[in-house]
Amino acid sequence: MQSLHCRQSVIETASREVVHKLSFQIIEDAWISCADGRRLAARIWLPEGAAAPAILEYLPYRKRDGTAPRDETTHTVFAEAGYACIRVDIAGTGDSEGRFDDEYSEQELNDGEEVIAWIAAQDWCDGTVGMIGISWGGFNGLQLAFRRPSALKAVVSVASTVDRYADDVHYMGGCLLSDNISWGAQIFPYLLRPADPALRPDWREDWLARLDRASFPASVWLREQTRGPYWKHGSVCEDWSAIRAPVLAITGWADAYVNAPPALAANLDVPAKALIGPWEHRYAHISELASSDFHSEVIRWFDRWLKGIENGAEALPDYRTFMQEHFNPTRANKPREGRWIAEAEWPSPHVRTETVFLGENGLSDALGQGWATVTSPAQTGQTGGYFIPGMRIDNELAEDQAPDDALSLCFDMPAAPSPLELLGRAKFKFAFTVDKPVAQLIARLCDVSPEGVSQRITYRALNLCHHLSHETPEALVPGKVYTAEIELTECAHRLNPGHVLRLALSTSYWPIVWPAPEPVVLSLDLERCSLDLPVRRVDVEIAPENPGPAQDFPVLQAEQMRPASSTLERRIAEDGASVLDTVDDYGQTRDPNHGLIVGNLVRMHYSVHPEDPASARFTANWTLTFERDDWYVAVETETTMTGDTGNFYVHNKLRAFESTVRKQVFEKEWSDSIRRMLL
Repeated sequence: MQSLHCRQSVIETASREVVHKLSFQIIEDAWISCADGRRLAARIWLPEGAAAPAILEYLPYRKRDGTAPRDETTHTVFAEAGYACIRVDIAGTGDSEGRFDDEYSEQELNDGEEVIAWIAAQDWCDGTVGMIGISWGGFNGLQLAFRRPSALKAVVSVASTVDRYADDVHYMGGCLLSDNISWGAQIFPYLLRPADPALRPDWREDWLARLDRASFPASVWLREQTRGPYWKHGSVCEDWSAIRAPVLAITGWADAYVNAPPALAANLDVPAKALIGPWEHRYAHISELASSDFHSEVIRWFDRWLKGIENGAEALPDYRTFMQEHFNPTRANKPREGRWIAEAEWPSPHVRTETVFLGENGLSDALGQGWATVTSPAQTGQTGGYFIPGMRIDNELAEDQAPDDALSLCFDMPAAPSPLELLGRAKFKFAFTVDKPVAQLIARLCDVSPEGVSQRITYRALNLCHHLSHETPEALVPGKVYTAEIELTECAHRLNPGHVLRLALSTSYWPIVWPAPEPVVLSLDLERCSLDLPVRRVDVEIAPENPGPAQDFPVLQAEQMRPASSTLERRIAEDGASVLDTVDDYGQTRDPNHGLIVGNLVRMHYSVHPEDPASARFTANWTLTFERDDWYVAVETETTMTGDTGNFYVHNKLRAFESTVRKQVFEKEWSDSIRRMLL
């Protein structure tokens, strides 16, 4: 192992009025050689003393600057607890050599297996390895466990998925998510950032090669519109029995990734526990909604399975969660209302299915009669918030749903006379006809307060062409009666007395869901429409062992060169289109350890005309800058996606600059036309 920069770190912690000094070594920059000669860049935290178990976090987000602030809050604490921690850049990203090919690719996972074997063979490791990660790192932790490398003994997977087609940023129920393009527009410039010249003398040659071979990942994902081999690769639900390492699965109710933890707890035949709190897409200790003790949860899990400490982690309740209540939602970050609960077993004997039916008087125990029609203007969904809260700086949460409810077909249950708790996934079963060959339906459950404030509990979209199969969808025959089912996302919500449970149905949910190509009139046969609710007994309580407040943790003392800021504006354009413009300036900071100054800025634009869903448009402009002393580079991208009834159109422009006078050194512009396949 070649070490380019080492430093000692001493953390002082106060406990019972005694100050403890715990030291560990940080190897700022190390190299892991792959069998084919490529070198992967790593940062390593080594505790003092004998060989220790290791914790790996494996990402494309740059350990040198991208995740460095977060890493300071996690791996330093884990090293203090006696773990060797390793943060590795995926090939072709950050300072790692090689070429990045795609998310969760065979190369990424093969390299991951090599990294795990390399770690286990080091003299500072006792041969056992755990993996931790949120989002990308949560995904590949599960995916590598699926491949069973011998040294991998436990996983902590945060905000991840077990099914890449059903539950990621690309598709939902066969509908295209606008995050497919917005996330693509973000990862695109991320992958084109240069290696640090302080580590890579060949940085410029490598950077120009990264720019020259640039391709747009969202176009690849957009061509894969059904659940075929592309999405099955890396989807661990294809074989639950393949995972043999114990899994602690964590997420937050404000996140989009809520389905995986209960699914893992229910389906793995090794120890698997689900933990869902009142958090967004961040590690819980740095949540803007409810900062919680993430560190103790992680350390207890790894202590049990990597160190063999009998601490009862295997006896934790299968499912611990924060049961939410109505809290007058706003798009700005604010705490959630509710309490922690636990279910010793999952699925739980304390949750039963209660079925209600849709009728002219709302939701009731009586079968409905007749037909009801829904046709929503294309901008319905404006109060839905950002798909994955935690990715922007602020102003990204779902708001009062009342404006969208007014554009939807709603069925209300009579006000609850006593508390009603939902835990699990509701199912909406329905018979329908449409007047177009391609249509979608979005179902939302809302908690409506006595004051009329509608809080979204859960939702789910379905491309009705996929009503039988996500692998082989079929065009709909106008006028023909079909049956379908929407399984809404996981939820834990308590309706208090006087509150109303509402089922809201719409044919659009923009900008979260990309609209169908044409306006649709959908009719429901109410006699064959029902809603299955996962109702939890309210008189059952066991000790939830919930995470307490976040413990103290180190923070990277970066110098702020430009403060972060976030804005959001909604307006109606001259042509009547509904417009949403956001700006997120992530600021500019200087790392105190190596002096690199990094700045990020993004502007996003969403628009659609209420009467023309094919007019939907997305644009993103990203600017990334890097500098130190007299070295300066910048990457600027502009991504636009539009469509018509037959195709999607994606246009990209890439420019790169060098030196403080911003000399342009690279420019590339290209367009993709991708056929809509019943989408």
